[in-house]
Amino acid sequence: MHFDYTMAIGSFLVAVVVGLTGMGGGALMTPMLVTFFGVPPLTAVSSDLVAAAVMKPIGGLVHLRRGTVNLRLVAWLCAGSVPAAFCGVLLARALGDGEGVQDVIQKGLGIALLIAAAGLAVRGYLALRDRAEGRTPETGRRTAAPGEPAATGLPSVTVRPVPTALVGAVGGIVVGMTSVGSGSLIIVALLALYPALKANQLVGTDLVQAVPLVMSAALGHLLFGDFQLSITTALLVGSIPGVYIGSRISSRAPGGLIRRALAFVLLASALKMFGVGNSPTVWVLAGLLLAAPVFWTFLRVRLGLPALPWTRPGAGPASEEPALQRSDG
Repeated sequence: MHFDYTMAIGSFLVAVVVGLTGMGGGALMTPMLVTFFGVPPLTAVSSDLVAAAVMKPIGGLVHLRRGTVNLRLVAWLCAGSVPAAFCGVLLARALGDGEGVQDVIQKGLGIALLIAAAGLAVRGYLALRDRAEGRTPETGRRTAAPGEPAATGLPSVTVRPVPTALVGAVGGIVVGMTSVGSGSLIIVALLALYPALKANQLVGTDLVQAVPLVMSAALGHLLFGDFQLSITTALLVGSIPGVYIGSRISSRAPGGLIRRALAFVLLASALKMFGVGNSPTVWVLAGLLLAAPVFWTFLRVRLGLPALPWTRPGAGPASEEPALQRSDG
């Protein structure tokens, strides 16, 4: 069996992001396999999901031990996601196994990546609104406060069973077909449904609910997909230590900068899934790098915040704070 060391290194880097943010597993791993290693989309989805079924419990266990998991939310999410994930595999297989189905899966993956990137942008905007409105953890802040670790005790939230199960079902179908969604999509939906949850509590809850979800999808792909042991082995060798390290860091460090970088990478991956050439992709990403800070500054001013994130309102240079402490705004 051929072992690809460069693939293992790539999976390690992706897994650190998964453990740190709860996002980006399938959203980064599968595009990496397709774009950089030339793996067919269905094979990439199948092999990545089987690897994720082993990787996810490690990150979830770290968060369980640190008390950043809402088990009632996990139960209702799994009620919808576990059967839906298996059905998503069957739906992908029903499309066939030729070049046509590979193209459909690749385009579906691109759409899922765009949604995930948009979700991260929405999450950043909510953080900006929290700061502008002076929200605190006691008054219903929707995101972690800038510079603070989010694992500060689980807030009391009222679980909404039907919407939560529907989120799980939609996420499960997407995961079964594309391997994207167990973190990138579901965690954003949880943020909308339960704004009182802190960032690391969202990450912990999402990682734990993803364990049975991904196992269901992985079983379906083992039976009906295009699983390849050599690819999964390389992914596991890199991802197991990576997700453990990322999860350990996650319980102490803010993730605003990581989420910005992740959104950028998701957009780049989506463009590649849609077959956009290298030159147009570079121009789009360069334009985004130039336009995003200008647009973000406009939003800050419109919401009544200083144009520069490290400047306090009405204060001079002496009261400036390090920019890195303002991770979410």
